[in-house]
Amino acid sequence: MGTAGGGTLRLPGLHGYAAEFSPYWPGRVACAAAQYYGIAGCGTLAVLEQNEAGIVLLRSFDWNDGLFDVTWSENNEHVLITSSGDGSLQVWDTAKAKGPLQVYKEHTQEAYSVDWSQTRGEQLVVSGSWDQTAKLWDPAVGKSLCTFKGHEGVIYSTIWSPHIPGCFASASGDQTLRIWDVKAPGVKLVIPAHQAEILSCDWCKYDENLLVTGAVDCSLKGWDLRNVRQPVFILLGHTYAIRRVKFSPFHATLLASCSYDFTVRFWDFSRPKPLLETVEHHTEFTCGLDLSLHNRGQVVDCAWDELVKIYTPSCLAALV
Repeated sequence: MGTAGGGTLRLPGLHGYAAEFSPYWPGRVACAAAQYYGIAGCGTLAVLEQNEAGIVLLRSFDWNDGLFDVTWSENNEHVLITSSGDGSLQVWDTAKAKGPLQVYKEHTQEAYSVDWSQTRGEQLVVSGSWDQTAKLWDPAVGKSLCTFKGHEGVIYSTIWSPHIPGCFASASGDQTLRIWDVKAPGVKLVIPAHQAEILSCDWCKYDENLLVTGAVDCSLKGWDLRNVRQPVFILLGHTYAIRRVKFSPFHATLLASCSYDFTVRFWDFSRPKPLLETVEHHTEFTCGLDLSLHNRGQVVDCAWDELVKIYTPSCLAALV
């Protein structure tokens, strides 16, 4: 397995929950982590940088509860937002030694998901919580703009459409994938996607109607919003719950998933045998996963084994 321009960094005493490449800096990664597996203790936002020697810790910020997700600002290369076990969102500035700049505390249970919109012309953030609500935020405003209710279980994942302004998807323990429009009250679409809790979802970067869900039933399912009666693909191979799924920014039919089975798997759903590669380099639940926009084929992941890894799996190196 090639690891060109990659490496491994240990975050002692911290269990990784999310890892995201910067949209601005090719070598920069943010990792949201928690002590004691997120059950108790504090959280840390670690900002990492790749160099010739591997990965170095550029900055770290501590919070008094576990951090479960992180998203980079789309209009300021130094700003990030994390979501926490205390229900709050934190705004951080990597150019400053201390933080946070702001704290948004409205969710009444764990804030498990946060995502900054990628469509130009609006700076909106969506958060998802175990209080069964999603909230819409303008980072410049100290309180939420709107609260989205309807899920009947905890929300694990909230992700903006990269194509449709003001549209986001949410995945929940109530076994549904839901599509929302910030300009319209109520849910736009409810998809009973799995007969199990859904921990993750993502939008295809090349087809505005295509999403993928990953669930506790170990399956990934593709959904075409124009006809949601049946999934357009089902990907089987993981042996425990799928914790996170991401579509490739470069290939319309390629995606990656990580799981409580300690593996990261790469798939091409257009192929008869869709599983391209299984990467087994963690010894605990693998929770964070992202694919680089800058370095084609490069992946970051993080796990409860305290390790953050940046690498290029051989199946993606072959496509570069």
